[in-house]
Amino acid sequence: MTDLTFLPVLASLFSALVLGGMLCFAVVFAPLVFIRLPAETAGPFIRQVFPVYYLAMAIGCVPAMLLALAVDFSAAAALVLVICGFFYARQHLMPKINVLRDRQLAGDTAAAARFDGLHRLSVVLNAGQMLVLLYAFLLLTGLF
Repeated sequence: MTDLTFLPVLASLFSALVLGGMLCFAVVFAPLVFIRLPAETAGPFIRQVFPVYYLAMAIGCVPAMLLALAVDFSAAAALVLVICGFFYARQHLMPKINVLRDRQLAGDTAAAARFDGLHRLSVVLNAGQMLVLLYAFLLLTGLF
């Protein structure tokens, strides 16, 4: 018989790595970009970073989800939701947010309100993904 006790450990590790990456990005990296770089540089720079962030975090969730399938189906399903959230943010929200921000900077006040709403939605989605990742992590470690 094969000993598969390492599967929950590996699934938990990948989940923790993604959660740590998300927290580091949200709490350290993104604010630092806007604190240290001039506004005319920070905006275009962060636009280049976000698609990579979403893709890297989604890819990081894949091994956690695949390993979780053998450990806890609820954790695997939670990780699928997180992955879908990354792709939704990258492919749907980001392009709209970028267009609205450009229009806002060009003086379109209606675009400003829509930008604020979609930006807020992206922040709430990211926070929700962190909570779901934490839930999956707790399931995989047996703490929940």
